[in-house]
Amino acid sequence: MTLSIALALGAVAAQAACYVEYKAKRDNPLELFYNVTSISGPCTKANARSQLKAILASQGLKLLKVLSVSEQ
Repeated sequence: MTLSIALALGAVAAQAACYVEYKAKRDNPLELFYNVTSISGPCTKANARSQLKAILASQGLKLLKVLSVSEQ
């Protein structure tokens, strides 16, 4: 019984959310954005940049900088 609880808790911890703090912009007229969002996959700045560029481009935004990533 204890082993199954430990395994279940381990699975939850392995699926911790990765939150990304970033800055983006839109031109014509210039608009600056600051936001925090969650991403999937490894919680790294490189992965965050890769995912955010695609997501933001579909919204007409350009990623300026990934400020931080954190698992929670």
